[in-house]
Amino acid sequence: MGKYINLGNNSFASALNGLYIDKSGLIGVINSTLNSPRRFCCVTRSRRFGKSLAAWMLAAYYDCSCDSHELFANLEIAKDPTFEQHINKYNVIYLDMTSFVTRFHDDDIVGQIEKALKEEILEIFPDVAVKEYDDLMDCLIRITAATKQQFFFIIDEWDAICREFPAGTTAMDKYVNWLRRMFKEINAVNVFAGVYMTGILPVKKYKTESALNNFWEYSMVEPRNMDRYFGFTKAEVKTLAKEMAMDFDELEKWYDGYHIGDELSMFNPNSVIQAVYSHRCRSYWASTGAFDAVASYINMNYDGLRDDIVKMLAGGRCVVDTTGFKNDPALISSRDDVLTILIHLGYLSYDWEKDECYIPNREVEGEMVNAVKANNWQHVVTAVNQSRELLQVTLEGDEEAVARGIEAIHDDNTSILSYNNENSLACVLSLAYYYARNNYVMHRELATGKGFADLVFIPRKNVDSPAIVVELKYNRDADAAIDQIKRKQYPSKVREYADRLLLVGINYDRDTKQHTCRIESLH
Repeated sequence: MGKYINLGNNSFASALNGLYIDKSGLIGVINSTLNSPRRFCCVTRSRRFGKSLAAWMLAAYYDCSCDSHELFANLEIAKDPTFEQHINKYNVIYLDMTSFVTRFHDDDIVGQIEKALKEEILEIFPDVAVKEYDDLMDCLIRITAATKQQFFFIIDEWDAICREFPAGTTAMDKYVNWLRRMFKEINAVNVFAGVYMTGILPVKKYKTESALNNFWEYSMVEPRNMDRYFGFTKAEVKTLAKEMAMDFDELEKWYDGYHIGDELSMFNPNSVIQAVYSHRCRSYWASTGAFDAVASYINMNYDGLRDDIVKMLAGGRCVVDTTGFKNDPALISSRDDVLTILIHLGYLSYDWEKDECYIPNREVEGEMVNAVKANNWQHVVTAVNQSRELLQVTLEGDEEAVARGIEAIHDDNTSILSYNNENSLACVLSLAYYYARNNYVMHRELATGKGFADLVFIPRKNVDSPAIVVELKYNRDADAAIDQIKRKQYPSKVREYADRLLLVGINYDRDTKQHTCRIESLH
């Protein structure tokens, strides 16, 4: 067993001793790429989404220095027709870039990587003649020719150097050239049956072209046919919740919401595992180490970015163009760049069919609020802090207090959102009732009866509170809003979810800039 070459299967075996959701079908996808033009794969996903575990699994499967049949016998891949064809058939090079980034901080970090790998490869294959001036790739070419055995190369956290050394630095340029030397050299197809790079960011772009344009990329923006392996599916979490006696609805509220490729409902794997082990749903996101970067990104406020963040905190979505991002944190220069890197970091989810992004769940929502607080967006912070009281006075039926609370939040946020606009009022109301999401599922424009209710709050499981139907009026009156709720039979639909209802009518007078409220209880 080496340090970088043919490490064996102990890491994956250890993972199987804990809670393990079977994602071994990924191996079948990689098998389909071996020794084909698609053999060079860069698979990137957010922190805590199982990158290293997938890399350990691939290493255990392909490593020719061990027998992994027993490890995979009861997993999905064992049923794949390619299972026997490739298991334990290759020399595996496993490179964890963070181990070098934490030790070497100068421009010669790539030289240290080359030196370490070359020294070990020569120890493992001492009978293969190499020349004094041979670099690592030369050595691998000679070894493959002599042994007739190919390599499978895994690079974990491939972009660690990109995050440590900005674009244009000597270290960064050396790293990109080293990757090109390894994987774009004409003999690379003979040496490598497959290459699997994983990290957070896709391959860096120079001008408009990828630095490694022979790589097939799979990411949070475009996962291709690997989408189901990027996180936990709803069915997988339901099964896990049952086994561990956890409330699935709570897990869903906290960790669901990622739209990855054609998978419409994906959960953060690490957070789910931590929650079921501790039997407590909370935010485990703070340990990802990305908070400071997120706070600085959203404070850039490119092209009204601040408005977009507020809109998404209020439950809305924003259109985003992900195509211009150069996959380098040091080269962010637009609103779309910021939103795209937040998608890659997992702070936003991406709906590729609509080119829209949004905050996926309660866990991430809380961290985004923390980032807003760190940037001293005081009006937004005040609205969030006051939302608990606003929900309380709404449930108590205090019409004047509700009107005052909404008016204060609307006034405070006029610099962020267009004031005299019904859509902006709906956004402000969603922000004003931010706290309600702890106990309610919020719907905007919910189809009810003969029309669409502006805002509907459906109580979550085991929450003893009435459902709330909110109708907004603009230059009318609050009584008209209540009348519309009844006339269009909104309550009939909402009663499918709750027996008790609160009807809330809110009007904004453009001329006086006054808000009025009417609340009616139905049983």
